[in-house]
Amino acid sequence: MSAPEIAKGLAGVYLDYSRISKVFEDTNTLTYYGYPVQDLAEKCRFEDVAYLLWHGELPTSEQRAAFIAEERAQRTVPPALFDVIRQCRATSSHPMDVVRTAISFLGARDENWGDNSPEANLKKSIRLFAHLPMIVAADHRIRKGLELIAPRDDLDYADNFFHMYFGKVPEPEVVRCFDASLTFYAEHGFNASTFTARTIISSLSDIYSAVTGAIGSLKGPLHGGANEAVMHMLLEIDSPEKAQQWIDDALSGKEKKLIMGFGHRVYRNGDSRVPHMTRYFHDLAKVKGGEKWVEIENILSTTMTEKKGIHPNLDFPVGPAYYMMGFDIPVFTPIFVMSRITGWTAHIMEQLEANKLMRPLSLYNGPDQRIVP
Repeated sequence: MSAPEIAKGLAGVYLDYSRISKVFEDTNTLTYYGYPVQDLAEKCRFEDVAYLLWHGELPTSEQRAAFIAEERAQRTVPPALFDVIRQCRATSSHPMDVVRTAISFLGARDENWGDNSPEANLKKSIRLFAHLPMIVAADHRIRKGLELIAPRDDLDYADNFFHMYFGKVPEPEVVRCFDASLTFYAEHGFNASTFTARTIISSLSDIYSAVTGAIGSLKGPLHGGANEAVMHMLLEIDSPEKAQQWIDDALSGKEKKLIMGFGHRVYRNGDSRVPHMTRYFHDLAKVKGGEKWVEIENILSTTMTEKKGIHPNLDFPVGPAYYMMGFDIPVFTPIFVMSRITGWTAHIMEQLEANKLMRPLSLYNGPDQRIVP
């Protein structure tokens, strides 16, 4: 009997059915419930995309109004949460640690944490969606020694986040770029963090535990933390005049440099989200005077594509876009959480519809059975 084949990283393994998203290979397009993500970014605001991921259809005008009213009514977080954030700050923790702890704290306060009915989990999902911008903004302002800014119920999701984080809403090009990035980051199949969330909920745990685990997975530099790594790389290069030599040295192996923001497990001919996010990034650069980041990225992407046939992924344009918006680099991945909370919770609810406990096998390669001396 031949030994079973090991699929390292579960590459190529189909675990279950999902109707939430798919990359159509013939068009190389990521879709949410069949809608191309680039069209959603162009024609919808992120609130519409959140509704789509939870309901399977875009909202009617009446449904949209009701959903927006519900989300805005949930924006105020428990005051005790700010004390938790301050305690985390005392240990100089990463903002992702703060976000993870905050979600766990909210779960511990929820008297209905164990209710896994679709209705209860949808309400919790909307509440987490509404709370996360406040959590991320409050952590930033506490770190900077600034006064907290209360949410406003007359602003859209993206605008309100800028208001709570910076105290003002920026130019329309900035908000448009940010809102599009949230749509592009919202969902991407059984990636590491989503698989983590589905694994946790498969034991009939609770939505807070599943989201907390997903945040821990997203924190890693091979997953959500890649957008931070991209910006550190660009800051190291610093100028277009140095970019070509930097990438040539990295590719030749003369210097041990990590080239971040390239390649993807799913896409073979380039990440379908990148051209559209790059366009928003370029529009933003014109407003913010960030043309040098555009030039550096053009040099890196052209060289990588021509010499290695490896294309940029979404993190490549998002990193410098967030930097030009004024966000501290460690906040890039918490912003990812603000977006991906929609995809995670959609998958959590889908997993519970036809649940089976995750229990994969491992192929033993240790010592034979032996006697204890």
